[in-house]
Amino acid sequence: MLTISQLADYAGVTVRAVRHYHAKGLLPEPERDHSGYRRYHADAVADLIKIRTLAEAGVPLSRVGELLVASDTEFAAAVEDIDRRLRAEIRERQRHRERIAQLAAGDSLALPDEAAAYLGRLRELGFTDRFIGGERDAWILVAAQLPEQMPLYMTMKQQQLDDPETLALYRDLAETIDWGPNDPRLPALGDRLVTALEVADAANPKSSDVEGGLPEDLAKLLDELFLELVPAAPRFLRLLEERGWTGWTNLKRIEPAG
Repeated sequence: MLTISQLADYAGVTVRAVRHYHAKGLLPEPERDHSGYRRYHADAVADLIKIRTLAEAGVPLSRVGELLVASDTEFAAAVEDIDRRLRAEIRERQRHRERIAQLAAGDSLALPDEAAAYLGRLRELGFTDRFIGGERDAWILVAAQLPEQMPLYMTMKQQQLDDPETLALYRDLAETIDWGPNDPRLPALGDRLVTALEVADAANPKSSDVEGGLPEDLAKLLDELFLELVPAAPRFLRLLEERGWTGWTNLKRIEPAG
């Protein structure tokens, strides 16, 4: 007769594992003897070794009980089914590992590859992590609502970065993230942005339909991100309105009254 500690030693498991198998109903729990101890027979060692072997092979504990009493044919069929499930789990875990590897830089979270590439280019160009984080959050919202439009948007953003004048303006706009609402540089920056908007509008009057034509509810969310991230944003938007333009995500020329 064996104590629970001796049983665990013979089977190569822990006492905690033996108790766990008791709780799962896989290993019968003997009555206590007159000394108050549970004593196990030799067959309990064999049963426990079988349970341990099946568990180590990846058999779910919910299936171990049926395998212990299965015929040879039933056992083979059950093992084949378990093997098929394990192979499916391995494939799924491999996909998870590949996804985790893609997320290592942080930019791929909930974003398509072209958006991650755009954020990577911003980082290479020296834009701050704080600014890139704001861009990432904004594009996550866009990608969730308009996934089919993302390749077009990212192509446009890459083209903007290719243009030296646009890139210079973009750098200055990015710096506003650290400006206060009364920063004296805001009016001049507003003038530069409006000039760029008017030049683009004159060259292609319909360009804003593509670049700024996001659904109004989505544009409102993106504007809120801008307002939360940039302390100077409210004043900057007022300066743009004074110069005839409204909005931020969907920047539009203010139409004359009447």
